[in-house]
Amino acid sequence: MDVFDILDRLVAFPSVAGKPNGDIAGWIETQLAEHGTKVSVLPGPEGDRFNLFATIGPADVPGYILSGHMDVVPAGEPQWSSAPFALRREGERLYGRGTTDMKGFLAAALAAVPVLAGLRLARPIHLAFSYDEEVGCRGVPHLIARLPELCAKPLGVIVGEPSGMRAVRGHKGKAAARVIINGRSGHSSRPDLGLNAIHAMASALSATVSEAERLTRGPLDPAFEPPYSSLQAGVVAGGQSVNIIPDTCTLDLEARAIPGIDPASLLAPVKARAETLAVDGFRIEWTPMSAYPALSLPQDAALAGLLRELTGEVPLAAVSYGTEAGLYQAAGFDAIICGPGDIDRAHKPDEYILTSELAACQRLIEALGARCAA
Repeated sequence: MDVFDILDRLVAFPSVAGKPNGDIAGWIETQLAEHGTKVSVLPGPEGDRFNLFATIGPADVPGYILSGHMDVVPAGEPQWSSAPFALRREGERLYGRGTTDMKGFLAAALAAVPVLAGLRLARPIHLAFSYDEEVGCRGVPHLIARLPELCAKPLGVIVGEPSGMRAVRGHKGKAAARVIINGRSGHSSRPDLGLNAIHAMASALSATVSEAERLTRGPLDPAFEPPYSSLQAGVVAGGQSVNIIPDTCTLDLEARAIPGIDPASLLAPVKARAETLAVDGFRIEWTPMSAYPALSLPQDAALAGLLRELTGEVPLAAVSYGTEAGLYQAAGFDAIICGPGDIDRAHKPDEYILTSELAACQRLIEALGARCAA
């Protein structure tokens, strides 16, 4: 199978984040086994979702990890021009959910495996494919925890998120949380007998807006756009009818932090403000939803130099979106982003990748294999 056949099969799996993924993980395992590759399918604590780790070459020697995620965001938008889970080709464009984010990278890596397997690799190349990245990088921490038993400490991790095949050394960290305020319902004509949860949430929303404004003043990192950490309310929900005192209101919020700042700490002022409402009789629930750290690979890191040689371009300092790379770095491994496609095409109808981008990615992986050959 060539890279296009592989991408066609991968896109056909509707591996939406948060859903069972045994079918796509099993298919990838079968493809790798055909080339004598050592494969471990690693169940997550959910029981119906799996990470996958494969090794080409000697596992007890430091090598490189090619990292990607098998899950995709939902594809329910009505604007799709064709079935989102069926690959459609128009000239150089290949349309389908996940083509850019990031089954294109998975396809290029799998297409390169026969070449890699034919080399006598002195240093291994590993494939690390995770689940549930799109809902807060939930799967990869379980994979990272297993690495010491799966391979020698890697020299570096290449995370193949869409970057136009330009290596990237940094991204912001992220944390998201949900706060639920529980009050007391009643008839709107007697507000004195109820506890209006929406009115109470206004306090938490005010803290969110205030903190978001404060963050624009710094600390600043000019490598990013915008150059400051951010905080926003993303979802507010509550109430049943205009004449019913709302007894519940929910707020989902997220923070994105420049390197050196814990993103979860940016949510703390909102949590503290919400908790003060307890003295008025409200019950507060605070639930962390997701978190991953920032990535900041030094410019002079050996991995950055390697990617500069392989791509022919100086790595970019940073991008605005987040990836699993920060989690690898937090675990003690150098990590960098480099993959096919454009992030601006992701998470929208008629997502696509170019045939030339797939070919360039496969060439890069095979060139990395040649570097690792005896």
